[in-house]
Amino acid sequence: MLRTLDLRGHAVDSSVSLPRAAFDVEAATERVRPIVQAVAERGEAALAEFSERFDKVVPASFRVPAEELATAEAALEPGLRAALVEAIRRRQIVAGNELDATEVRVEIEPGAVVYQRSVPVRRVGLYVPGGLAPLASSVLMNVVPAQVAGVSSIAVSSPPQAEFGGLPHPTILAVCSLLGVAEVYAVGGAQAIAMFAHGVPGLCEPVDLVTGPGNIYVVAAKRLLRGRVGIDSEAGPTEIAVLADAGANPQFVAADLISQAEHDPLAASVLVTDSPELAAAVQTAVAVQVEATRHAERVRTALSGEQSAIVLVDDLDAGLAVVNAYAAEHLEIQTANAAAVAARVRNAGAVFVGPWSPVSLGDYAAGSTHVLPTAGAARHSSGLNVKTFLRAVHVIDYSREALLELAGRVETFAGAEDLPAHGAAITVRRGADA
Repeated sequence: MLRTLDLRGHAVDSSVSLPRAAFDVEAATERVRPIVQAVAERGEAALAEFSERFDKVVPASFRVPAEELATAEAALEPGLRAALVEAIRRRQIVAGNELDATEVRVEIEPGAVVYQRSVPVRRVGLYVPGGLAPLASSVLMNVVPAQVAGVSSIAVSSPPQAEFGGLPHPTILAVCSLLGVAEVYAVGGAQAIAMFAHGVPGLCEPVDLVTGPGNIYVVAAKRLLRGRVGIDSEAGPTEIAVLADAGANPQFVAADLISQAEHDPLAASVLVTDSPELAAAVQTAVAVQVEATRHAERVRTALSGEQSAIVLVDDLDAGLAVVNAYAAEHLEIQTANAAAVAARVRNAGAVFVGPWSPVSLGDYAAGSTHVLPTAGAARHSSGLNVKTFLRAVHVIDYSREALLELAGRVETFAGAEDLPAHGAAITVRRGADA
């Protein structure tokens, strides 16, 4: 089911083609452009049109009534409620430690002080997918760090579901209620991103930042509206890479590859190993486990796609070169001395160390974030965290004496750039009193 890419005897560099899903955001952007424009121009009328077209239901109210949120929370099965509460608690603990100091003060010279303040974004729109799977876990992954950062206005949007009378999935509503989020919209897809960015009079105030995963049309809308509104990332289909040696448990590896393939037919599952024996054992285990899983057809499509493969390498060093070049959203290290190997990883959205830290743990309740960079973006970007919702603002506070001590250098620098008015703004202060 998984194709084999044999890189033994080959150096891993930019010329090596690694497995990756085809994800043409540019093409999707042209399809999304008229949707975004319609929402900007026609507001709720456009939302109703697109809700009918794409979701096959028009909610009685695009903003979910408060009583529906309370009802969804009250209806939670006790075991699920306990799982949600614990997942929220663990994410809050980790997020609280992500915050660090909110102000840095540096006195460069006497009277020459620069502060860096961390200022939360005022208002954010958090998108929660509801297509192939209602990702209630994405609610807490977006909301908790925003709350810890101090965001004062939080709105959540998720697609309306015909089977729930035009409301988002009840578990999504229940998690919003548990977290105290009262502003929830039954709007999905590109039109939800447009609603957040442009606002809809009488319904939804524009936001400053949009975060959260979604399909290619959500990603295209975020790309199109970047600049008018901040975005977290352009996340593509989910990915898992597993770096494993001969000592890895093939049943564990197979289960983990399947778990991410379950998300989406475009999901990528990649095993990198220097052990042909493990590769064969994993192929066998995958074939057996896929037959027993509920979404077998979706999993088979993902595992047999060009984005998934078993990559054979000469040794662990070559394997590390592959996973660093691939820069997976999720990277598992299932090798001897897994912690030491993990410390050598440069590029990954999140690293899962050893056989007892599967990606599924991070998806729900490890305390880490599961909103992570995809498609190689982990080479330069981080997963969603408290700092996503904070802006660094420098505050410059110099005394007269500190400015005059530096004045000549600033005037010289301004002259070198042929910006004499910049220098004059310093010079005019030379003879002034404090």
